[in-house]
Amino acid sequence: MSISFDKALGIHQHTVGVRGKRAETLASNIANANTPGYKAKDIDFQRALNAATSEAKIGLSRTDGRHISASTKIMGEQKYRVPNQPDTGDGNTVDAQLEQNLFMQNSLEYQASLDFLGSKFKNLSKALKGE
Repeated sequence: MSISFDKALGIHQHTVGVRGKRAETLASNIANANTPGYKAKDIDFQRALNAATSEAKIGLSRTDGRHISASTKIMGEQKYRVPNQPDTGDGNTVDAQLEQNLFMQNSLEYQASLDFLGSKFKNLSKALKGE
């Protein structure tokens, strides 16, 4: 009897990747808070998660039969955030406090997903050892 990791790990294997990508985007916003003309970006988590869990894949062409077939799951695209503050005159739309709050919330959710994955692997390990 084989183990299906997709069934055993559930959605948490995908949430870690999406939350990691969102953390990079939010960190970029924070780093560019004082850059004139920089526009704040974000990832629609639900849309990115749906894309990650769907079977839609981007296939890479193989030019030789000896090449390893590879495919990459589609990750959520970055979109510009609608600013919730008036323009300060330099064209930057980053609200540093909002970005820090979103980054912290995303970090907590990322850690929760890691904890869920850790418990899933712990239970799989116990099952394999017969405990």
